[in-house]
Amino acid sequence: MNHSIHSADRATHRKIVIVALVAGIAIAGLGISARRNADFSQTAQTNHVVKAGKPVAITSSETSTVR
Repeated sequence: MNHSIHSADRATHRKIVIVALVAGIAIAGLGISARRNADFSQTAQTNHVVKAGKPVAITSSETSTVR
């Protein structure tokens, strides 16, 4: 049994390339199908406007800062 990729024969290299290509195509297909099923449409009716509140000062000490 040969454990080195450098001294492997042509058939072994071909098998590795084929398995890598099939795996890459499968992963790409899953990614495309997952994105195709997601709903990324944005319309004016579905977007919610978030308004800013009062400014807050964050400090690392225990005392509060009033500005």
